[in-house]
Amino acid sequence: MEIIRRYGFLGTIRLLSDLIRTKLLLSSARLIRFPFEIRNKKYIKIGKGFTTGRYCRLEAHPKSNKQESCLIIGDRVQINDSVHIVASEKVVIGNDVLIASKVFISDLNHGSYGKDNIHHSPITLPVDRPLSSKPVIIEERVWLGEFVCVLPGVTIGSGSIIGSMSVVTKSIPPNCIAVGSPAKVIKKFNFESNIWEII
Repeated sequence: MEIIRRYGFLGTIRLLSDLIRTKLLLSSARLIRFPFEIRNKKYIKIGKGFTTGRYCRLEAHPKSNKQESCLIIGDRVQINDSVHIVASEKVVIGNDVLIASKVFISDLNHGSYGKDNIHHSPITLPVDRPLSSKPVIIEERVWLGEFVCVLPGVTIGSGSIIGSMSVVTKSIPPNCIAVGSPAKVIKKFNFESNIWEII
């Protein structure tokens, strides 16, 4: 069988075990590879065809118990190994998003450091500083490369690509390639010429 050739006998057994556990945990998912951790599941909404690598963690820390879902993942989203996504106010990931390994996405910080004219003192313990949050929106067909970090208040437009090891601190328009720390747009797709043009 092709699956045994691809994964080996023990790998196939492990895959089948993961598939059974997937359907017990999240019936609409395609495949969750374990170990996998989900915290505050009732505040997390996951669409159809969800696929993960191993060691992924999804967390919801809503501002109030009356809040609806604060982490919303669309259909056919694929995340690879060791992805960590945490939401307090709102993290939305659109349909058909591909996320490479070791990516971190968060809409919250311990404390505030100048935005909205709020400044928390470095003398206080980081863990004691009040949480601040701003929504994160990742639109459809976005591809996040390995080790990408997406910070609070960011929107990444549909069809955009974020290069490996980039830190996204500001919003990225649709159909662009952005790289660096902080991430900056270096190319945009031209639909008339059908090429990625250097900016």
